[in-house]
Amino acid sequence: MLKGKPFVKWAGGKRQIINKLKKYIPEQFNTYYEPFVGGGALLFELSPTNAVINDYNKELINVYNCIKDEECLNKMCSELNNYEANHSEEFYFEIRNKDRDKKRFNRLSNYKRAARTIYLNKACFNGLYRVNSKNEFNVPFNKKTKVNTYDGQNLGIIHSYLNFNNINIISVDFEEAIDDAQKGDFIYFDPPYDSDTQTFNSYTEGGFGKEEQKRLAKVFKKLSERGCYVMLSNHNTKLVNELYNEYNIYVIEAKRNINSNGKKRGNVEEVIITNYGQKEGHDENKQ
Repeated sequence: MLKGKPFVKWAGGKRQIINKLKKYIPEQFNTYYEPFVGGGALLFELSPTNAVINDYNKELINVYNCIKDEECLNKMCSELNNYEANHSEEFYFEIRNKDRDKKRFNRLSNYKRAARTIYLNKACFNGLYRVNSKNEFNVPFNKKTKVNTYDGQNLGIIHSYLNFNNINIISVDFEEAIDDAQKGDFIYFDPPYDSDTQTFNSYTEGGFGKEEQKRLAKVFKKLSERGCYVMLSNHNTKLVNELYNEYNIYVIEAKRNINSNGKKRGNVEEVIITNYGQKEGHDENKQ
């Protein structure tokens, strides 16, 4: 079976550690939930028949909905072809600044907003998605003279997957996204990461700080008590280890590819946390 792959570059994307994640997936589960779906690397890899995918970033979820709708998808691709033909630094800022006029921006059709989201992701500095306190996209231009915004075959695979399976696409708070999860369902949390120093978490205007990390841990526990299989990814920080010390914490190595400072990109320690499997701790570097 052909599997889709992420159509955007997303901070914390899981394609580079997908094989490590797969080691900890439950052998069987009912509905799959991903409350911070982002680029959807694990979603597309697992391709579950029944799933609820969510992201608080409404522009990103709008892209998923457009890919699912055939007419919207075709119009979005046509718009992206136009963006590629007109690509320049001046054009980039023209498209980027469309959200400064909120009334006008809110009247844009879904496919035009989706095309804008993908174009900005491909044409901005380092593929970063970041907004300011006014929810305005504010990432600089990447200086490239040409940009490839989409892979038509990949979008076709994703379109088919979303339509021929029971995939519910929503954009709400992560806690609301898992309201209907039942015993035997599998929930994968991939939130904006915690940091012992300073972390990037401006995927939405509200950010995702320490208090949100604590709230997420409470939701993890609630789901665990409900009989759900729960897995979570995060940085290997003091807070994360404290919040999940009663669960299985597996340390893995990953590469950080998105950072404004090139010297800070490289190998970092992440953790995969589960409420199932033997509680023994695991460090891949010791094997």
